[in-house]
Amino acid sequence: MNKIWSTAMADSFMKRYPIVSDMPFQKRRCWNYENGCIMTALERVYHQTGDERYFDYIQMNMDLFIQEDGGIATYNLNEYNVDMINQGKSLFLLYGKTGKDKYKKAIELLVAQLKGHPRTSEGGLWHKKIYPFQMWLDGVYMTSPFLAAYGQQFNDHEWYDDVANEILLMEKVARDPKTGLLYHGWDESREERWADKETGCSPHFWGRALGWYVMAVVDTLDFLPLDHPKRGQIIGIFYRLVQAILKVQDEDSGLWYQVLNQGTRKGNYLEASGSAMFTCALAKGYRMGYLGKDALLAARRGHQGLLELCVGQESDGTYHLDKICSVAGLGNKPYRDGSFAYYISEPTRKDDPKGFAPFVMACLEIEATASVQ
Repeated sequence: MNKIWSTAMADSFMKRYPIVSDMPFQKRRCWNYENGCIMTALERVYHQTGDERYFDYIQMNMDLFIQEDGGIATYNLNEYNVDMINQGKSLFLLYGKTGKDKYKKAIELLVAQLKGHPRTSEGGLWHKKIYPFQMWLDGVYMTSPFLAAYGQQFNDHEWYDDVANEILLMEKVARDPKTGLLYHGWDESREERWADKETGCSPHFWGRALGWYVMAVVDTLDFLPLDHPKRGQIIGIFYRLVQAILKVQDEDSGLWYQVLNQGTRKGNYLEASGSAMFTCALAKGYRMGYLGKDALLAARRGHQGLLELCVGQESDGTYHLDKICSVAGLGNKPYRDGSFAYYISEPTRKDDPKGFAPFVMACLEIEATASVQ
């Protein structure tokens, strides 16, 4: 019988890292988007299996931060940082299952940030207060599925328009008409050193950045009503973007490169997190009827490539995921210029939730479509 990779990987992670925010590379125990990635993955495993161990792990890790009055330890609303929203996605599960008011209050606290969050002239959320007038592909994943879930669960439908605008605006400003791919970041002010003076875009197509974006789209569509006026357009741009992503999939391995369209360039490498995100989004897109069978077949090749090239086993029998880019951003200090040299200079590491979590979710999607011939 074939191994159930979703649970094998989830169980391995929980055994090795009982507290996510105490992972070796985390500087301190704090509320952050990496914790949120693994919580989202384990929530899906929980829904698939009904095994309470996964819920208990999520609740224990979330309760390290959620206070009785709904405050969130180590979180600072006034940073206006979209990354801080991502860990809040599991609050809906916790509130729905326990009915505890502290979880609802914590959700409302994060929504309060987004109500006052600084925006571009067309309403796009700044990536952070310290990055004025900038939108990054990553940020769409951090906020849009959360806000769409909030709109649905609390009957606050004005947020549907907001998340639709976020997805469509990011695609409009970041898309390269030649390749169909999206640039990592966009600066409306054109003031950043990395920003093209005409377009405002950063110079390259980073795999994980596009991975965040396509996962944001398929997850947001779970909540966006069927009759929302922008739903069809969102599915249309998702389909178009996936066609561009399929063109840069490595034929031999089934994976995708760190810098997507420069696979033959010296120093570029096949990277696990972007590959896992594409695998997840393509398989889910097929399962939900947004994409054709070509996307599912590409996802299966990606999944197999990850198993062969990035998954390893420890001496205790648990599994790890390797070749995950540790981080890649734009601007700040030391200055990250968005160049090819910059993207390939960031180190890789094992088990980073930004790669491990999407791989667990990709396994679930591949397992859900296993019977499709």
